Amino acid sequence: MIDLLLRGARVIDPANGVDRVADLGVDAGRIHSIGAEVKARRVIDLAGAIVAPGFIDMHVHCYEWVTNFGLPADAAGIHSGATTIVDQGSTGAWTLGGFKAFIADPAKTDVRAFTSINLAGALQGGMQGTTLHNPGMVDVPALLAIAAEHPRLVRGIKCHCESGSQSHWGIEVLLKAVEAGRAGDLPLYIHTGELFPVDEANRPQPNAVMAQIVPYLKPGDTLAHVYSCMPDGIMARHEEVPDWIFAAKEKGALFDLGHGINLAFDIARKMMAKGIYPDTLGSDVHADFGSYHDFSILNYSLLGGLNKLVALGMPLVEAIRALTATPARTLRDSSIGHLGVSARANITVLRDVPGSWTFTDTWKQELTVTSRLLPELVVMDGDPIIPDCMLLSDLMAPHERPRGITRSHDLPAGTRA
Repeated sequence: MIDLLLRGARVIDPANGVDRVADLGVDAGRIHSIGAEVKARRVIDLAGAIVAPGFIDMHVHCYEWVTNFGLPADAAGIHSGATTIVDQGSTGAWTLGGFKAFIADPAKTDVRAFTSINLAGALQGGMQGTTLHNPGMVDVPALLAIAAEHPRLVRGIKCHCESGSQSHWGIEVLLKAVEAGRAGDLPLYIHTGELFPVDEANRPQPNAVMAQIVPYLKPGDTLAHVYSCMPDGIMARHEEVPDWIFAAKEKGALFDLGHGINLAFDIARKMMAKGIYPDTLGSDVHADFGSYHDFSILNYSLLGGLNKLVALGMPLVEAIRALTATPARTLRDSSIGHLGVSARANITVLRDVPGSWTFTDTWKQELTVTSRLLPELVVMDGDPIIPDCMLLSDLMAPHERPRGITRSHDLPAGTRA
């Protein structure tokens, strides 16, 4: 007799080519079987729902209390429908120890990190690019040492290459990240789109920013914010999808949604029409940069991004692949991202709920849907948990969530199923 049986859902496991209605068995924190006739100590009826491998959010900010914009890890993770989250650049070689001890280790969610190329990570003044993200704050040997010391936690390197950084230092910081990535066999995650203060005397041409990056990409490196509205972003001010994007894909580079505050529906439509879809669907969820520990303005989410992309035309199975198999490959962890026998029993359960709902993008353009995929359950190493959905204001009305988002310092732990 096994521990748990999830009965009667549509099981979508892109890594293993599974898309059918079946029972999913879980035992001792691992996947036991798909479609087998087994007896279980506990059965959860999920008829009409979708069962998928636990979603992986490749871009969150969860160094809570150390960065002013850090979210609680479990709020960004299991309570938003993801079983694994990757903090992008909040930590540096000097600050990773605290992140491990006080954020990653206590979390129920599986927390990983792409450590910033700069020594300090984000800290309290994370947006002060000229203070924290300059070449003088880079120590490649120190970064490689901390990555070697914590190989499960540190899965890559976060860097930036946009108008602000280029106007001050050209691509010097990017080249140091490239050096570290190749020396440590670690993938890069590269922020795109204007972020740091620009030296106007040296402002680069918007359409020229991204082309400088492509020659240095290696297979598995990721460019963030694929559908950004920023004039120096991936699409930039081009009317057509630029050739360098196809060149980057030929080199094996990946594109992350990096939803954040820059997603533009019109740019997404243009790029989708040319076959450019995100390889991963990172949310870039974070608290208010201009305040302290304030989640009240957060109006996008991992599952909101999933719903938007499906509504824009991304096939559901491919969207789930971008939340499971592909990010697991980037993290080089064969125990997650699929529902094969003996994989960790990390599972996301969705239900398609009918009813009109309108999403908006950064330009306030609207996208109306007739149903939403909402999180019903997550299973974390075999433990079923009902997500509290506190941060899903873009996807669920207040009355659909246990409580509204506030400036709270005390998030509920959630209800176990």
